Amino acid sequence: MKIKTIIRIIIGVAVLGVFVWTLVFLYQKNQEVPVVYETQTPEMRTIIKKSVATGSVVPRKEILIKPQISGILQKILVQPGQIIKEGDLIAQVKVIPDMVALNNAENRVNRAVIGLDNANMDYDRNKQLLDQQVISAAEFQPFELGRKQALEELNAAEDALAIVKDGISKKSGNESNTLIRSTVSGMILDVPVEEGFNVIEANNFNEGTTIASVADMDELIFEGQVDESEVEKLKLGMELIMSIGAIENQNFKAILEYISPKGIEQDGAIQFEIEAAVEIDSSQFIRAGYSANADVVLEKRDDVLSIAESVVAFEEDKAFVEVENGEQQFERREIQTGLSDGIHIEVLSGITESDQIKIPQ
Repeated sequence: MKIKTIIRIIIGVAVLGVFVWTLVFLYQKNQEVPVVYETQTPEMRTIIKKSVATGSVVPRKEILIKPQISGILQKILVQPGQIIKEGDLIAQVKVIPDMVALNNAENRVNRAVIGLDNANMDYDRNKQLLDQQVISAAEFQPFELGRKQALEELNAAEDALAIVKDGISKKSGNESNTLIRSTVSGMILDVPVEEGFNVIEANNFNEGTTIASVADMDELIFEGQVDESEVEKLKLGMELIMSIGAIENQNFKAILEYISPKGIEQDGAIQFEIEAAVEIDSSQFIRAGYSANADVVLEKRDDVLSIAESVVAFEEDKAFVEVENGEQQFERREIQTGLSDGIHIEVLSGITESDQIKIPQ
């Protein structure tokens, strides 16, 4: 077979193959289902533009109860979750006396006893002279006064010794620095110590050991942070919609009370602290420290015509949608938009509630 004949056969087969492939392609294309675009109808809804702040729910005032005397925690009389009143006994401290102070106090008592004995002898001797009218009442008066002063000094020395040893004096009765009482009414949130712990009194050089923390759980605030890009949009008195991670399907209202004048750097971004008063009723109980998110309502539009923002095309500060004007036939129409929450956008003009808007694929 000649080479020219072979080439002709190969070319013929190739042309035939291309022809057959073209017929198959055209057939399959004719069998494709035409694209059907879905549409949506504009709806009336409330649109809220908001900023999200993350934080936690805490009591407005949490008081740390600290001892006024150092020693060993002998008894703890409360537990977390317990409701107490101002003045209720929380704990009792056993004093461990300082040996130097104890020695000084004992020496003072000994000196006071000696002084009283001497004053009694002077008193008795001069009392006899007074009874015998050897001396006058005026001459006897200093000895009587000296006896009273010596007795008073002994009582003061014994009280000082009792305070050093036991933390309580004879005159104080049931009141003592060893008895730790609550300074406020509220709920015990935490007792970070146990019986037998060594506790330190609060003074100018030491903040002291916390025996318990007490707070009014009916007055809570949201403490959170917002980004610097959002802080200028906030105003005191704004409403916050707060959600708590541990309480599902329930929102709480809070009113913005505080915006920090100074930002702090966190994870490479500047954050500003905010506080808001949480509104709760008596039937609700929110635990201190719950993590929460607060939606700060920046703007709000009630019952406005809206569509999904995803169906809107923005070009050169203008907005367009495709409106159905026949069976799967659409016309491009300019609209005027308003407030957006990132999902839905307000439509001021250009479409009506009866229009069908094309959903892009």
